[in-house]
Amino acid sequence: MNAAEEQAVWDTVHRHLQAIFSQDLDAYRETTREDLSLYEWFVAPHRMDGLDFHLFMIENNWAKAGDAYRYDLWEPRLQLYGDTAVVSYTFMLTTSGENGVSSQSHNESRVLVKEDGRWRVAHTHKSPAWAAPYATPAN
Repeated sequence: MNAAEEQAVWDTVHRHLQAIFSQDLDAYRETTREDLSLYEWFVAPHRMDGLDFHLFMIENNWAKAGDAYRYDLWEPRLQLYGDTAVVSYTFMLTTSGENGVSSQSHNESRVLVKEDGRWRVAHTHKSPAWAAPYATPAN
């Protein structure tokens, strides 16, 4: 694997994540495809398509990370297939606020595509980092 290409993918992932927590809509748009698709188990039980939903969420600080936050990517893995990259990791967000320091984590995979020489996120899938039950939902 080309080390420079690998670094470019991770740089894009970090810029993309930082854009979410710093509410940088321009950086989020630059690192994300218009036809973005997402599965976020803690938001909705269905796939969400397009940028509009996330731009609204970012603009209204849904992450509520504030100024005192950090994120860590545990066990990061990159699979590179030409102009397509798949990254996966356990994401841990740690924040500090009135109630002290707290952390939360979940598993993520992101698919990036390279267009016009730059990497952009096309798909994200998040799942719990704990053993979810196999129970059928009530509705």
